[in-house]
Amino acid sequence: MVAHKGHGRGTRAAGAVLAAVLLCGGAVGCGSSGSDGSSRDKAEEKSSEQVRMAPAAAVRAAAKKSEKLTSFRYRMTGRTPEDGRIEGEAAMSTEPAAVRMKMRALSQGPDEAVDIRLLNGVMYLNGGKEAAAELDGKSWLKLDLSALGEKATGALAGGSLSRQADKNPADDSAFLSGADHVKRVGEETIDGVRTTHYRGTITLRQMRESLKDEDAATRERREKSLKAYEEMGIDRLSMDMWIDPDGHTKRFRMRGDADKGPLDMTITFSGLNEPVTVKAPPANQTMDLSQLTQGVEG
Repeated sequence: MVAHKGHGRGTRAAGAVLAAVLLCGGAVGCGSSGSDGSSRDKAEEKSSEQVRMAPAAAVRAAAKKSEKLTSFRYRMTGRTPEDGRIEGEAAMSTEPAAVRMKMRALSQGPDEAVDIRLLNGVMYLNGGKEAAAELDGKSWLKLDLSALGEKATGALAGGSLSRQADKNPADDSAFLSGADHVKRVGEETIDGVRTTHYRGTITLRQMRESLKDEDAATRERREKSLKAYEEMGIDRLSMDMWIDPDGHTKRFRMRGDADKGPLDMTITFSGLNEPVTVKAPPANQTMDLSQLTQGVEG
């Protein structure tokens, strides 16, 4: 049984874990190329077909494919206004919804990593030794998102936690198709995969206008991204997308100027529709947030 915690200790313990959670964003998708000549010929043929498409159409088609993925893996690197330079890797299943992430704030050292798991509407955070010292030696903090509600989780995590962990990053990549003057930059090879590079710049007003033709569920998801950018003070984003011969996004980069500094994130994908397993941490290593906040009103 965990002893009763007061307001001060509960706040410190939750903060020790939650302050380490990082913001990221990006797109979904990946591709692979075969090793034999036949596969290379097919890849080149598909690349030629893609190049013949208008840039905005190619980007739109890739975003639509990304939204249909059932699982994916990705690595990320870049900078956020809240956390400075970060890097990490993640795996996500969309059916059923489950996520596991490991993220590092490089300004705090390469060993300062945070593990995040999301399963059945419950989020688990592992903030390392600092957090364990405030959690009676337990490694994981448990948050029931349905019980806390979006406003509560947003407040606890500075808004970044609830935005990212249950979010399909494809929703951000889709905005590029609505940018002014989307252009084809050239061809590049990423992780051995031949890709076509596209670039465009879009304002938040244009992003919002692009939602009018989407269904209600899609609008709701993408409006969460818009709200996050507004809260950061970003009104314009520069986006780059690298699309493989199969029409999937292999890499996505977004840049913008926020009130507290630059946002510059690059996401590279692998493991398209491969199984993703996410398990809850051992119960004896987990502290429920409600136990930390006993006696704290609101």
